[in-house]
Amino acid sequence: MNTRSAVMKRKTKETEIALEFTLDGTGKSQIETGIGFFDHMLDSFCRHGFFDMKLSVKGDLDVDSHHTVEDTGIVLGQAIKSALGDKQGISRYGSFLLPMDETLVLCAIDLSGRPYLVFDGEYTVDRIGSMDTELVKEFFYAISYSAGMNLHIRKISGVNNHHIMEATFKAFAKALDAACRVDERVQGVLSTKGTMD
Repeated sequence: MNTRSAVMKRKTKETEIALEFTLDGTGKSQIETGIGFFDHMLDSFCRHGFFDMKLSVKGDLDVDSHHTVEDTGIVLGQAIKSALGDKQGISRYGSFLLPMDETLVLCAIDLSGRPYLVFDGEYTVDRIGSMDTELVKEFFYAISYSAGMNLHIRKISGVNNHHIMEATFKAFAKALDAACRVDERVQGVLSTKGTMD
């Protein structure tokens, strides 16, 4: 199987992003977004999904972190879509129920080509480190729409905000890894329509 990877660049007045992404990796990452806790979350995403990623983001952090986080989601979603190519042979669906101490987060994905986000997660603080908690939903919204994935994220239990956010990123990684996995039983694409666009 060919290595499924993508190289993306995006430059606007608000952000400049360079991304190298590999689906079939080993969990290695080199990440610089200027937002320390966001870097930590993306590193966890790579490590637990066995994705390789090299990411450089220069954003208007003097304004706030919104553009940096949202645009990173857009570019990562585009990279996932590009790396998947025609989606031949993939499992298509993936889900994971991830425990982290008192926290339990569910993530379910359908790589149907139809974007939709259902996000059910609450935080009791405005930020963790320099990461605004309200941007978690914006990040996953951007991924779901630019990748063309149906994405459900639900916090089932949890009190510690750090645990909730980290479990969310790890659950997403595990669910995405499962959905992208090649299944030898799948002939073409796993769709009665014959396409996932």
